[in-house]
Amino acid sequence: MPRITPLTFHTKPVNFIQLPINQETESGIWNGYEEWLNHVWSDFVRSNSLPFYMVIDGTHGAAFSECLESLRSRCRRENRLLIELDSTVYLKPTADLLKQFHPYLTGNRTFGVVASDVSVEDYFRPHAQETWFSDVEHQLRLCESVENAEAQLPIVDQSAPIVVTFGPGSGFLSAAWRAADVSLFCDLSREAQQNLHQQGMGSLGLGPCRDTIETYKQSLFLEWPVWEEYRKRRLYDVDYYVDTNNWERPVLVTIPMLRRLLATAARQPFRVKPFFAPGIWGGQYLKRLCGLPREWNNCAWGFEPVAPENTLLIGYRDFILELPFPLLLSAHPEAIMGKRNVWLFGDYFPIRFNYLDTIDGDHLSLQVHPRQDYIEQTFNETMTQQESYYIMEQKEGAKPFVGLGFTEGTTGEELLQAVDSAHTSGTPLKIAAYVNILDANKGDLFLIPPGVVHFSGKNNLVLEISSTTWWYTFKIYDHLRLDRDGRPRPINVDHARPNMEDQYDTYYVQEHLIAVPKEGRIQGASSEELLGEREDLLFQIKRLKLDGAWIDDTAGEFVMFNLVEGDRVRLTPLDNDAAAVEWGYAEAYIVPACVGCFRLESVGDRSCTLIRAQVSPEWNIPLLPHHWKSGERV
Repeated sequence: MPRITPLTFHTKPVNFIQLPINQETESGIWNGYEEWLNHVWSDFVRSNSLPFYMVIDGTHGAAFSECLESLRSRCRRENRLLIELDSTVYLKPTADLLKQFHPYLTGNRTFGVVASDVSVEDYFRPHAQETWFSDVEHQLRLCESVENAEAQLPIVDQSAPIVVTFGPGSGFLSAAWRAADVSLFCDLSREAQQNLHQQGMGSLGLGPCRDTIETYKQSLFLEWPVWEEYRKRRLYDVDYYVDTNNWERPVLVTIPMLRRLLATAARQPFRVKPFFAPGIWGGQYLKRLCGLPREWNNCAWGFEPVAPENTLLIGYRDFILELPFPLLLSAHPEAIMGKRNVWLFGDYFPIRFNYLDTIDGDHLSLQVHPRQDYIEQTFNETMTQQESYYIMEQKEGAKPFVGLGFTEGTTGEELLQAVDSAHTSGTPLKIAAYVNILDANKGDLFLIPPGVVHFSGKNNLVLEISSTTWWYTFKIYDHLRLDRDGRPRPINVDHARPNMEDQYDTYYVQEHLIAVPKEGRIQGASSEELLGEREDLLFQIKRLKLDGAWIDDTAGEFVMFNLVEGDRVRLTPLDNDAAAVEWGYAEAYIVPACVGCFRLESVGDRSCTLIRAQVSPEWNIPLLPHHWKSGERV
């Protein structure tokens, strides 16, 4: 096992925000529903003889019941009638939804088609809004009936009831009839949703989770494209945003306050909250380094950042608000991304960092990623999966390797025939006969454009620097092993076959895919080198060897840093010392385009090495998200 830094790895990094004095407010943010209700209850009381309409909209899996229970308790204490309407009652039956959405979900366990033309309305029964209105009217008539009140209802005061509609799509149901007197949006991270999937929660309306891979597919291709777009469009029309990731202590914030926090966060360096996942091939290095749960057998992946999946922790005074990273991007795309990158990618963050840990683990599957035209035509996805492997750590005494490209004279069809024979006979495939097995050393970078067969061998910690697409891994061969659920891992031969490029052979790999550092800028004892760049990769990778202060500039485009050697580094915007940030080994920071000039320096006696990633200056192909291409921007 390689040396693990003694410094704490921050798995929950908080980005502290200090608002300008003229934007400070005492009443824009609360911890818990009771504290919030104490503040807003006078608005409920003020309605007197008219029904008070409340909408609790939000993300599937959010803690609606906790919010409702606080409201029920308050209504009991105040002798106020409460009428509750659950939005999920108005959804179409599961069988109907599965049939309707089959073109997007397909019969494949792993892959679907991005539902870019589906709306929230498509989830609901015909005339759901009219039915909701009829139900509200019916409930109000019951309340007005003296006979019914004496027979069935508790003794109440003369105030009209509170009508609360709750659950995903509540805002849609009520929008056609009247504006709510107060509205909330209860949110939940993708990470938290996936934890609920592990506990049996399925994708919205599609029944319980019986297979987490299929449920993730349903979310990735259907639920998230539809409902996250709904959140983006609905959010600024509600009164309060609710972070329910900690269901015992939710954080509620007014929308004006949320806007102020996002505007400030977009103009200073920030780090997303990483998340981790075990896997059948996972290793032990990240588990130890990041202090992950002891009960985990291993850790395979560490994501930081993968924009749609990660959240941002914003600290303000004594509050910590967890927000999906895309909310920040959609609120301030140009401040973060820069004008050119917005032209290329809209509000979609195009580069990801993630770790693949096989130290004391096992080989990854042999795999390939799709060409741009294939991913667009087959999956309705807007960005293909372009990758690179930076070897960050290795097990001491081991001989790690990376598999990359075909051996000379091998074709994709020959490989697939050999794989089929291995599966039929149960005899392991001799991969080295078909794929180049390359020695991998710490600090090496391997470039992996779409169409190149590849995999990492065991005893590597790989920093993967890639385009922000992550599910389109077409497994060709998985060493005849079973997944954690005891089922064979999906092999995707039908998708792999048309995407493997025979041209990426031994000669091509040696000449073009093994990065050769090129000297670049020098400042004192510090130096920067261009490590990786290709015309078919949207990212550019540089390596900065930091020994003393280094002055740099975003030049109007975001920059990403990852500390790959050393203990700690500090980054200070030259025009805002208060926004200085420090981070440790294996952690990553994003410097928004609007930051401009900044200074980097090591903290402590050791020099540091950082990976610097940004959109390649030569990349000029727009890969815009669906809502941006259609012109329907929020």
